[in-house]
Amino acid sequence: MNVRYRVDLSQTERDALGALVKGGKQPVRRLKRMQILLAADAGVSDEAIAVSVQTSGSTIYRTRKRFVEISLEAALSEEPRPGAARKLSGKDEVQLVALACSDPPEGCIRWTLKLLANALLEVVEHQSVSRETIRRRLDDNDLKPWQRKMWCIAKIDGEYIARMEDLLDLYAEPHDPGRPVVCFDESPIQLIGEVRVPIVQKPGKRYRYDSEYKRNGTANLFVMVDANRSWRKVKVTDRRANEDFAVCMRELVDLEYPGADKVRVVMDNLSTHTASALYQTFPAAEARRILRRLEFHYTPRHASWLNMAEIEIGVMRRQCLDRRIDNRNLLEKEVQAWERRRTQSGAQIRWMFSTEQARNKMAKSYPTPSLNES
Repeated sequence: MNVRYRVDLSQTERDALGALVKGGKQPVRRLKRMQILLAADAGVSDEAIAVSVQTSGSTIYRTRKRFVEISLEAALSEEPRPGAARKLSGKDEVQLVALACSDPPEGCIRWTLKLLANALLEVVEHQSVSRETIRRRLDDNDLKPWQRKMWCIAKIDGEYIARMEDLLDLYAEPHDPGRPVVCFDESPIQLIGEVRVPIVQKPGKRYRYDSEYKRNGTANLFVMVDANRSWRKVKVTDRRANEDFAVCMRELVDLEYPGADKVRVVMDNLSTHTASALYQTFPAAEARRILRRLEFHYTPRHASWLNMAEIEIGVMRRQCLDRRIDNRNLLEKEVQAWERRRTQSGAQIRWMFSTEQARNKMAKSYPTPSLNES
C-alpha cells in the first residue's frame, strides 16, 4: 500500500461514491477512479485494486496523489493532456453550433461535415479546418445535424383518456372463455423476388444475395392475438377493404371462438373497422348475427402502443418476414409455420401497464375536472 498517499474518505464521500458506482451511468475512466478510491479507503492493497478494477499501478498512484494533494473531484477528473491546442476557439465553436442548428444551404437537405467546414471558414479567421475537427466539436455539443427524427404528439384529452382506461381495464380482467379479448390489426407487405440465386453460407463466408430485386405486388396481413392466452391468427389477403375485414370478423366468431358469448375486439380507428363494413358485405340478418357476438373497443388516436396486435406484428416481422418472399403462397406457408411454432411454444404478451400506473405517470396529461368532489 502507498502509505504516503493514504485515502481516507468521509462517510458522506463514501456514500456518494458508492451510489454513483452502483448507478453505473458514468464514463469508464471516472467509474474506475471511484472504485480505486473506495477500495483504497477500505484498506485494499494496490496490487489487489489493480486486479479487481483492471487498471495499472500508475493510475492507482495518480488517483491517490490527486485525492490527497488536491481534492476528491480532482482525483475523479481527467488531467490536462499534452498535445496541440484546439484549433477552434470558444467563439468559433459558438459559430459552428449556430450553423449546425440553422437551415442547410439552398439545394441541400441537411448539413454534412464538409458543408459545415466550408461555411465556418466564411465566418472565422482560419485558412482551413478539417472535417474531423468539425465532427469532434459537434460531438462535444451532442449535435448530429445529418440525422433527423420524426415525432407524433398525441392529443391527450378526455376521449384519449377514456379509451386508454377502457383498454387498460380490459387487459387487467381475468381470462373469461365466454368473453375473450382479441387484439386485431393489419400490416401490408411487399412481395419481393430475387433476380439471381443467392449464394448460401459456407464456413468463412456469409449468406449473400444480390442488391437487385423484382417487385411482385403486395399483400395484406390481418393479425389477431388473444390478450390472455397463447393464441394468434395470421390471415393473408390481397387487400384490406371492408369485405376483408367483415370476413375476418365472421371467421373470428364462427371458427375461432364458436363457444364464446361475446368476443371483445381491440383495434385502431381505420375507416374499415366499423360495424357498417359487415352490413356492406353480408345481408342485414347475417351482419346483425355476427355483430351480436362482437364488442368493439378502439384505441385512442396515435396510441398504437395500446394494441397488443402491434407488438405481435413486430415480433412476426423480426422472426419471420425480415427477408424476401416473392409470392402469396410462400407467404401463407411461412406465416402459418411461424404462427404454429409461436403458439406451441406458449408465447404470449404479458401486459404490465395498469390504469393506476397511467394515472400516476400521466397525471399532468389528465384533463382538469370541472367538478371537484371530495
